[in-house]
Amino acid sequence: MSDYGPDEVAVEQVFMASNAASALKLGQARGAAISAAVVAGRPVFEYSPRAVKQALVGTGGAEKEQVRHMIRVLLGLRRKMGLDESDALAVALCHAHTSVTVARLRGSA
Repeated sequence: MSDYGPDEVAVEQVFMASNAASALKLGQARGAAISAAVVAGRPVFEYSPRAVKQALVGTGGAEKEQVRHMIRVLLGLRRKMGLDESDALAVALCHAHTSVTVARLRGSA
């Protein structure tokens, strides 16, 4: 938090897959990130995997490779990236798109 100083923090909700050990580790990492944000006084926003895919690809059932492709297109990236990196960027872009829309809706209400 001190290195990058984000104004807000967006995280993806845990998707329960067949690997319980991975889900537990992911939950611990999310908890640490959320705790750090709260201690730093930053608001935390959570998005479901389906919402992230919907915001980026247009369908909540998109594959990870489709999300990665859209990240590269939207950000104009030519280099290759791993799925974890594209997932993180997808959550950030989902939040950026969603927060702008929510702000507009609040302003018009």
